[in-house]
Amino acid sequence: MNAIIPAAQVPTLATRARLSRWRPARPGLCLAWATIGLLLLAVALPGWLAPADPLLADARLAYQPPSSQFWLGTDENGRDVLSRLIHGARASLLIGLTATLLGLGLGTLLGLLAGLAPRWLDNLLMRAVDVLLAFPDLLLALVVITLFGQGTTNLIIAVGLAAVPRYARLVRAQTLSIRHASFVEAALTLGRRPLAVVFAHVLPNAVQPVLILACIGLGGAITAAAALSFLGFGAPPPAPEWGASMAVARNFMANAPWLMAWPALAITLTVISISAIGRDWLRRSEGKGL
Repeated sequence: MNAIIPAAQVPTLATRARLSRWRPARPGLCLAWATIGLLLLAVALPGWLAPADPLLADARLAYQPPSSQFWLGTDENGRDVLSRLIHGARASLLIGLTATLLGLGLGTLLGLLAGLAPRWLDNLLMRAVDVLLAFPDLLLALVVITLFGQGTTNLIIAVGLAAVPRYARLVRAQTLSIRHASFVEAALTLGRRPLAVVFAHVLPNAVQPVLILACIGLGGAITAAAALSFLGFGAPPPAPEWGASMAVARNFMANAPWLMAWPALAITLTVISISAIGRDWLRRSEGKGL
């Protein structure tokens, strides 16, 4: 005899949908989030995670391979590589994040101005943006550093300015599609000031897809900053920045290859994790019709 299950115990479609959302995500995406979590912890509490002072040198311990005492080995001055890698996360991530915010802010203002400006000004601004897009980001950043000089601040400015054209074009395209939307015209008809309509309706809707691009572009900014530091345009030694550490480590590849391997692996995992999270955000946004 078949047992009769009460109707209250039968899972509905809505319940099944809620339960399906709690299923484990893709392993790669979980690994990406775990990597970003560790990096954020290293940025917030480097002294708590690092086993030693990243600047403390001891020539007697130079070129120690990875061991139970020094998990990632020591460098040419006997400094703990793991401690330098952890402290370098703050410098590398903050440089990339600040440069991304700079490029996002300037690109948003430029794109919004071009999308709302008369046609002649729009064409003038976009032709200037097209000229900048013709140059690779790294080459454009090198030009900026050549003009303003070396240093961490100028490195941030260079990487941020190189990213401005991409954000400007996307914001302009979104602004052109939103400025004639029905809700914008309705707000203007009701007597709201044009500037208030721009900040209340046009700007929030134009920036949403740009934030996803900025999340993906953060990985590129970190890579560009590390590349420029590797070339000697960033933080000077003995700063534990990943790109600068790689620049010093290339001189000791023959007898201490781990000095190059660990910061390169840190940059690779960081960029892959950020890109994976950004692309997942983009996929979810497209599924919602953003």
